[in-house]
Amino acid sequence: MPGRALHGPARTHRVQRVSPLPPSSPPPALASPPADPAFAGQAAGERAPPAGRGLDAAARAAVWQRLPANTRGAAWVLLAAAGFSTMAALVKDLGQALPSLQIAFFRCAVGLAVVAPLVMRVVVRAGPEVLKSRAWKLHLARALVGITAIGCGFYAFTHLPLATATAITFTTPLFMVVLAVLVLREIVRWQRWTATMVGFVGVLVMVRPGAGTLDPAVLVALMQALAVATALVLVKKLPQAESSLTIMAYFTVLSTAAAAVPAAVVWQPMEAHHWLLALAIGLFGVGSQWALIMGYRVGEASAVAPFDYTKLLFAGLLGIALFGEVPDEWTLVGAAIIVAATVYIARREAGKDAPAVPGPDH
Repeated sequence: MPGRALHGPARTHRVQRVSPLPPSSPPPALASPPADPAFAGQAAGERAPPAGRGLDAAARAAVWQRLPANTRGAAWVLLAAAGFSTMAALVKDLGQALPSLQIAFFRCAVGLAVVAPLVMRVVVRAGPEVLKSRAWKLHLARALVGITAIGCGFYAFTHLPLATATAITFTTPLFMVVLAVLVLREIVRWQRWTATMVGFVGVLVMVRPGAGTLDPAVLVALMQALAVATALVLVKKLPQAESSLTIMAYFTVLSTAAAAVPAAVVWQPMEAHHWLLALAIGLFGVGSQWALIMGYRVGEASAVAPFDYTKLLFAGLLGIALFGEVPDEWTLVGAAIIVAATVYIARREAGKDAPAVPGPDH
């Protein structure tokens, strides 16, 4: 569905120490927010800052750290949801001029550019043996599946309404249930099977295949959700001895290399504003992934996970404002069913004390 172009280049965010990995294994080098700053030497009756001057950085950090952990975690996840939705809108706009695989390459390349200095610093301090791995086949498979997920997701964002494409991304936990049985040999009881089937019914309600309105891009969006679930399963199959740094380094290098080949085949000439949009997409993607990881590190997974579903709200608003996409009642009902099913599965997992996995990069 063609959309009208955004006005002006997208604004970029400064990002530090980000990880493009699935958030199930955040790298240890990612630090939590700064520790509580002490108000050393500040008397109890000290006067407030003069009018017109805000709190200094230390005071603002102290106010932030005094918030409950789950509140801070929810704020990070909300920031990630807004960032991912903005990235999707930029992808939809740029996708009118460039192939999805070319855009996906920039997403991976920017991630590599951001992560490489972090990896190199650790290698200089600890030596190259820190990157040794005995599971290079799994790393390669995960990189190939990961770039498939990004490419399919970008295609779906370009050719479907933002709200529809975003709602379908929430089927990833449903695919995870199936793969957990087939690949990880986990025991899944009838409650989760029932929730999984209900979730896929929500997809059918949303796309109504019998009404002659099924867009092939829906199948591509479902393939993206399946690829993300597969990538997460591959992470679970990596040996426990594999460090987060090793996983991060292999993924960024291999996924960028894998994305370069199809991007070169379909490459289209780029104008100046195309380069700016491509850079913004990469930065929003990496920055949002980092914010999501921070949310799950700071807060309890069961408390912050529901806030990830605000992507539906952000995507819907951006779709209406920028592309004139007004979701119909079937899209809203189907999305509500999918969200209800995945929330139920997440709460079942939390009740079992299973580690929750935040939503992957799109």
